Amino acid sequence: MKKIDSFAVDHDRLKRGIYVSRKDKVGNEVLTSFDIRTKLPNQEPAMEIEAMHTMEHLCATFLRNHDEWAKKTIYFGPMGCRTGFYMIFHGDLISEDVVDVIKEMFQFMSDFNEKIPGADKIECGNYKSHDLEGAREEAKKFNDEVLDHLTEENLNYPQ
Repeated sequence: MKKIDSFAVDHDRLKRGIYVSRKDKVGNEVLTSFDIRTKLPNQEPAMEIEAMHTMEHLCATFLRNHDEWAKKTIYFGPMGCRTGFYMIFHGDLISEDVVDVIKEMFQFMSDFNEKIPGADKIECGNYKSHDLEGAREEAKKFNDEVLDHLTEENLNYPQ
């Protein structure tokens, strides 16, 4: 059985950052999937489920309402390993193309102090599983420690 691309990434050498995970052609269009790696794999504790769930709600809301990126946003969701998120945009993009919107998004989460969008019983399948303060802390940590200091190794998978 062929190994899928994301399993071929050397997670021992992977830094926190923004990576192009894959590009898929759909007809004549390209969809670019990004790996937003907020935690060092297998080295630091994974995100708590409640905080990650809240981050998912905040990021999806932010992207779907963004003036420039709303029409390009296909998907935003958590990684099962709880070390980051996947984000899919319409277009043939590189990591540098999305740095500004990701910085905006993580700043939005860091500053967010309202009712969590889509987090009531009618709108969410696990509405009790949220942690706004934890989400804010995770966003601030990634913003301060990674997004404010991006280098080549935070934007391209290790070879």
